[in-house]
Amino acid sequence: MTIDAPLGVPFKAVPANSLLTSPILPTLLKLAIPNTIAMFGSALVAVAETSYIGRLGIVPLAAIALVFPFTMLTQMMSAGAMGGGVSSAISRALGAGNRDRAAILALHAAMIGACGGIFFTVMMLLFGRAFFSALGGRGAVLEEAAGYSQVLFSGAVAIWLVNTLASVVRGTGDMRIPSATLIGVAACQILMGGTFGLGLFGAPQLGMPGVAAGQLIAFTLGAAFLIWYLLSGRSRLSLNFSGFTFQRGMFFDILKVGAVSCLSPLQTVITILIFTKIIAGFGDETLAGYGMGSRLEFLLIPIAFAFGVASVPMVGMAIGAGLVARARRVAWTAGAASGLTVGLVGLVVASKPSLWVSLFTSDPGVTAAAYSYFTWAGPAFGFFGVGVCLYFSSQGAAKVGGPVLASTGRLLIVAIGGWWLASSNAPAWTLFALVGGAMVVFGLSTAASIRLTGWGK
Repeated sequence: MTIDAPLGVPFKAVPANSLLTSPILPTLLKLAIPNTIAMFGSALVAVAETSYIGRLGIVPLAAIALVFPFTMLTQMMSAGAMGGGVSSAISRALGAGNRDRAAILALHAAMIGACGGIFFTVMMLLFGRAFFSALGGRGAVLEEAAGYSQVLFSGAVAIWLVNTLASVVRGTGDMRIPSATLIGVAACQILMGGTFGLGLFGAPQLGMPGVAAGQLIAFTLGAAFLIWYLLSGRSRLSLNFSGFTFQRGMFFDILKVGAVSCLSPLQTVITILIFTKIIAGFGDETLAGYGMGSRLEFLLIPIAFAFGVASVPMVGMAIGAGLVARARRVAWTAGAASGLTVGLVGLVVASKPSLWVSLFTSDPGVTAAAYSYFTWAGPAFGFFGVGVCLYFSSQGAAKVGGPVLASTGRLLIVAIGGWWLASSNAPAWTLFALVGGAMVVFGLSTAASIRLTGWGK
């Protein structure tokens, strides 16, 4: 079956048609598995980097903790927020049978990605040291953080281009190439970062700047590969620079989803920073126990992300084709699958926290704090999985206002409730219960916003 594009150009619609007609759950699983593997590869990078930075000493470990919120922010904005806007716009165009529009959108997306990278480069080179100082960085720790940040964010354009172009390919329904690219980037980052950071294989030991250089090289190679892939004619969407014209409406189609979506990761980072500062007032053992719990949350996010990103092209193509009922079924199916998977892990660690905590510590104080966290927050993990997944599904429908407001509600609960509990000298378990309650509100509010928001053109 073919769908006629404008001007009578035949449109190769096999991938799009399969996403519009195939059974929802099997298709979601097929699309989600490559993303899950790629996201766990990224998580392994964090583990590997922490390992060899730890060999450099305590000061570099403290320094990387200062930079981490900003590296997480640029990744979340480029891959999940703006990336979701890119995939949404392209999938909606393909669902409507307009291949020419999708190709032009892809070129505009690349321009947005380049501009996003430039923004982070300028911001971090000019104000990075001030940010790290505000977070408590002093002396050698501040210098190490600044040195790492200057090298890493000098190439932020490469990070943004990898995630933006990967989102272009995902918008066509192809999850394998983006996932393979990210796995390759992760492997290269581990190898190059360790080589230059620790001075392996005869290379000079550059310390923290060398670790950052490894990440920069890996993302530059990843961006070059995706540019080649999209220009080679091997992708489902071939780019044509000769027919490109600058169109303001194309930017709006992407930014009406991507720009608003960027508020969600920003709020997530602020929530983490605020709660970490509040918990730090309860002592090192409580802070370390919370760290055990948040580390597991970090590893569970790829599951929700994988289902969510898989749902974006399915929802977007259905919306573009006018199949609103199918788009909603895709969203609810993805949300349920994510919630059940993440929620099951939460229930397991809530009932048997030693399965996770014993991997990292035997200290009785830290263990008690971690047990308390999982007891109160673990049962709510499923709601968090639902909220994150439905946030991505809403991007496919270009209706992200409600999920972003749900994220705002979570931030306010943690910030205001945490401040009140801490000022009232409440025990630490009440803050962990607050985190669980905020997850429940986030998940239910996101679901309610999608239920009440009209989808369609």
